[in-house]
Amino acid sequence: MTPQTASEKILSAHCGQPARAGEIVICRVDCVIGTDGSGPMAIDYFGQMGGRALFDPSRVFFSLDHYAPPDTPETKAFHRRIRDFAAAHGATVFDVGEGISHQVVVDRRLVRAGDLVVGADSHTVTCGALGAFAIGVGSSDLAAAMLTGKIWLRVPETIRVVLRGRRPAGVAAKDVALKLVGEIGADGANYQAIEFHGDAVPEISMDDRLVLCNLMVEAGAKAAMFPGPDASDAQADFIREAVCDLSLVAPQIARPHAPDNVVALREAAGIPVQMVFIGTCTGGRAGDFRDAWSAFTRAGGRLADGVQLVLTPASRDVHDEIAADGTLERFLAAGATLTETGCGACCGTSGVIPGDGMTVLSTANRNFKGRMGNATAEIYLASPAACGAAAATGRIPAAI
Repeated sequence: MTPQTASEKILSAHCGQPARAGEIVICRVDCVIGTDGSGPMAIDYFGQMGGRALFDPSRVFFSLDHYAPPDTPETKAFHRRIRDFAAAHGATVFDVGEGISHQVVVDRRLVRAGDLVVGADSHTVTCGALGAFAIGVGSSDLAAAMLTGKIWLRVPETIRVVLRGRRPAGVAAKDVALKLVGEIGADGANYQAIEFHGDAVPEISMDDRLVLCNLMVEAGAKAAMFPGPDASDAQADFIREAVCDLSLVAPQIARPHAPDNVVALREAAGIPVQMVFIGTCTGGRAGDFRDAWSAFTRAGGRLADGVQLVLTPASRDVHDEIAADGTLERFLAAGATLTETGCGACCGTSGVIPGDGMTVLSTANRNFKGRMGNATAEIYLASPAACGAAAATGRIPAAI
């Protein structure tokens, strides 16, 4: 049999024939995830396509995560429409406060290695940490998948990313991901799959795998995956290979206004910040908050004057975990603001919005102009520990 990449193997299994990079295939899907940001439009398309029933209600999910909580009559109507549609058709709704779509399906073990996952959020690629082929799609493709249980795809070429060595102390998965995005470039992996290989992979935790897959969409990747049962064959055809020696990675930072505008953290050291954001689907897991708290305490343990510290857990499970271990209480006692779990503060649709001209240091995945709801803000991206230290000092740190 001709050697295949992991992506080709998964898509072959889902289209019923050998799938090669560059070919167009029609594949069955295992999991369909809508959000309140695009769900109403997908429901419209579903009706226009003559939809009367979902292909399999047990595999269709909606997450009310972008307008969490809804703060206008329009966004309240989005939620009502999704709830009504789901109730009529038997789909599951992850309601306000349950968390970000692709984090909730991971928390609840609704995605497995080898699955084909389509979601209305571009960061659905996060699920590739489990060995799934997970992609973000538009509302019309989402509607078609809801109706037919299928999606058409061009099979992507694959970049083999080899991870070697061991990270130094103070270097997070976010630093590795930012370095890769900076080196690959915003369009360097456009409509290509990224597969992680190398002797460092077995030592990478699931939370860190989620971060690495999540950020690869900022390099244009269609999908990003860690090895599962459908591992690539040794002689598979990769479009190129990139090698990352983890032992040589230093803390990184993405400067405004692009996730690939990446330099070593020390090059931005000393820049004053007025807001620190810790959370969302890139940096909002329990370990992220613990790392941030440790750095915060090492840097003085008091919120710097003039700094607003905002916390957004990625899911209710994460919220409950950091509440149970005391991390959340300690942050709140230090003056942090807690927002509802979800995407709102990250993308500027609800929650806390930066003031005019603020400089923000964030654990999120994007720093485009206007990303957090104010186009005059300057947003930098860094690790949870870097953000924790900045919250205590009021400045971007030189090191962790």
